Amino acid sequence: MRVILFDIDGTLIRTGGAGIRAFARTAELAFGLPGGTEHLTFHGRTDTSLVREFLRHHQLDEGPENMRKFLETYLRLLGEMLSDHPGERCPGVMEFIEACRRIKPRPLIGLLTGNVRMGAELKLRAHGLWDEFVVGGFGDDDEDRGVIAAIAKLRSEQSLGTSVDAWDVVVVGDTERDVACARAIGARCLAVATGHISAEDLARSQPDWLVSGLDEIHPEELRSGELPAR
Repeated sequence: MRVILFDIDGTLIRTGGAGIRAFARTAELAFGLPGGTEHLTFHGRTDTSLVREFLRHHQLDEGPENMRKFLETYLRLLGEMLSDHPGERCPGVMEFIEACRRIKPRPLIGLLTGNVRMGAELKLRAHGLWDEFVVGGFGDDDEDRGVIAAIAKLRSEQSLGTSVDAWDVVVVGDTERDVACARAIGARCLAVATGHISAEDLARSQPDWLVSGLDEIHPEELRSGELPAR
């Protein structure tokens, strides 16, 4: 395991729906559409794909001006909401990260998230976690999570100064989409049932490991590709 890439929402932290509420409030304030995001399914999605779906659904121009208008308003509102109610860390997160630092050779710790970079920073800074991560792939890199995974892997290699075999990358996430984006680059996946997807449903996507929380597994266990999902 040379690189370990973490999803954010439902994997590292729970914001209590701050991002969803900020999206809804943006639709109302910036576009005059109260209830305008009710058709969206958020979990495991990229921010940019959600904004594009919102614009398309309401027959609004999908060009860069409306994308920028939406995201700038969203990030301002998200910051305000997190200041009032930051939410909580998921079980075992800090202990797992600290254990990653202690194993040798130490893996590079990064992010693989659908959040735009500033949204990711706002959410993780609210919990004192932003500075734990060296690199990342974000929702403003691309709308497709598989492409974001490839970008995160490339940035990891650039940070390490060497190429990394896909098998030596582990993606940690709480949705079937996290498993899918790991498979898109040939990486392994640790699925954690700390979000909105049940362990039973996560098991159907066939992750390499499946746990109820990061407090149930030690990063040393991720060195072997022979462990079954559990």
